[in-house]
Amino acid sequence: MLDIKLIRENPDVVRAAIKAKHSEDVVDQILEFDRMRREIIQQVEVLKQERNTVSEEIAKLKRAKEPAEQRIADMKAVGDQIALLDGELREKELSLSLLMDSVPNLLHSSVPAGEDATSNVEIKRWAPSGDQRAFEKRDGLDHLALADKHQLFDFKRGAKITAAGFPVYMGRGAQLERAFINFMLDLHTRAHGYTEVLPPFFVNAQSLRGTGQFPKFADQVYHMPEDQLYAIPTAEVPVTNLYADEVLPGEKLPLLHCAFSACFRREAGSYGKDTRGFLRVHEFNKVELVKFTTPETSYDEHEKLTADAERVLELLGIPYRRILLCNGDTGFSSAKTYDLEVWAPVEGKWLEASSCSNFEDFQARRANIRFRKDPKARPEFLHTLNGSGLATSRLMVAFLETFQQTDGTIRIPEVLHPYLPFTEIV
Repeated sequence: MLDIKLIRENPDVVRAAIKAKHSEDVVDQILEFDRMRREIIQQVEVLKQERNTVSEEIAKLKRAKEPAEQRIADMKAVGDQIALLDGELREKELSLSLLMDSVPNLLHSSVPAGEDATSNVEIKRWAPSGDQRAFEKRDGLDHLALADKHQLFDFKRGAKITAAGFPVYMGRGAQLERAFINFMLDLHTRAHGYTEVLPPFFVNAQSLRGTGQFPKFADQVYHMPEDQLYAIPTAEVPVTNLYADEVLPGEKLPLLHCAFSACFRREAGSYGKDTRGFLRVHEFNKVELVKFTTPETSYDEHEKLTADAERVLELLGIPYRRILLCNGDTGFSSAKTYDLEVWAPVEGKWLEASSCSNFEDFQARRANIRFRKDPKARPEFLHTLNGSGLATSRLMVAFLETFQQTDGTIRIPEVLHPYLPFTEIV
């Protein structure tokens, strides 16, 4: 959420940000509701002063044992008018809040201009030993054929017991998935300084509003209406909201958390896209990285967070590239986002495995997360960041295709050996 003062003082800047992210321009409506809200507040303040004056007059009349009925009636009329205006104020504030929730975050000055993903900027590529041949398309079995050959996953039975897009991991496939998760959690907690969190996989509506999924993306979230609970689309939601409505001491920042969770996404609007196997699923596993920082350090921390996610791929030996998203491809809540894309050599395409974003104070305002620079300082909104460190579904695609051998076996990198009872899949 943006500061209403920012919208009042810089409406054209906000209009430009809305246009850049292809959102609906509601600035004029916001300014009008804000004007009406402030007018009502002023009217109520005048009436309350009048009520106080009348109350004092009534007290004087009663002490003098003079008739006070007329002034009592006047005070009741003032009270009724205040109650009526309070009701109007609540309506205006609700309408204003809904409009404010629909305004996307402003973009950082370093974000490139562009309408869609074709304008994203490649920042770097990485391959083991810098071998550029790693980015070539090559012959071999794709991840579905490899899964069938080695009985790693079962998408058909997943569809039978749940629905399409809900995979079942089998045998060595399940062990490999668990190895990915444990390896990433150990790396981030032991080498990168994150504190592990295991959050609930269901949250309330306010938590989704706090991180920006609600109301804009409500149609993409699985809902349990009887309990008013929602399956999380990412661990970002519960972990960020751990500190909702709290004031953190500045000396604790930056605060770093990592969390494993299953992630659930309806993926509305995905029809017609490549949905084979793990390329697009409704449930997948992910290790999330979340940071709470001071405004002054958030962009340095953004670079570090992205490097932490990249380290996973480098240790595994998976070729990848870092992409800086343009304005038209940057998410609703983000001020700046890097995507990490892994190379799937048999598919011959780049697959997003991580998205690392700085939200500045956008989420902190929605969730009311603040900090004090020192114990006597006035609370201010902190900055939140998060990134996938990593999502396993598309990582699995690139992993299997990268490490399959000519004899049909799949080599396991040494970094995963402590987490598995085998060193190759045969």
